[in-house]
Amino acid sequence: MITLKGDTIYLRALEPNDLEFVYAMENDQSIWEVSNTQTPYSRFLVKQYLENAQQDIYEAKQLRLAICQDQDFPAIGLIDLFDFDPKNNRAGVGIVIQGQGNRNQNIGSEALELLIHYSFYNLNLHQLYANISTENLASIALFSKFGFEEIGTKKDWILVNGSYKDEAVFQLINNKF
Repeated sequence: MITLKGDTIYLRALEPNDLEFVYAMENDQSIWEVSNTQTPYSRFLVKQYLENAQQDIYEAKQLRLAICQDQDFPAIGLIDLFDFDPKNNRAGVGIVIQGQGNRNQNIGSEALELLIHYSFYNLNLHQLYANISTENLASIALFSKFGFEEIGTKKDWILVNGSYKDEAVFQLINNKF
């Protein structure tokens, strides 16, 4: 099991007992825009996903980790590496924190910092990228804080409630190697 510890949070691999948490996150329509979800997920599908979540990142091309605050295991968010490309040493990053009360508490910052470090020093990635709605100022501030630079904008990229929104692409290149 992967466990990455910070000062106030830790990241861990998904476990079978995360079923209800992941089910709730995937079906929370208030975050569908951020998570690029369009349809509800059944418990059956989430259970199947969790059964296969232990696949190696090189096989699955994705790594989803639970963001936790205390040792009794409950998750308060998810952070992902997706579109993992070991040939070109890059991956996308996504993060979502459950509940307004857990946001703006430095949880996302600490989780992103842990994932960046893991990506660059354990997976030896050269670059990370994030796709962020140009209206999502909190996410733009979070990724910019860690040196992600906006490299382009996809016009009218996301359809939300009948209106198109622009999506910016942010990139962080590891120049330490």
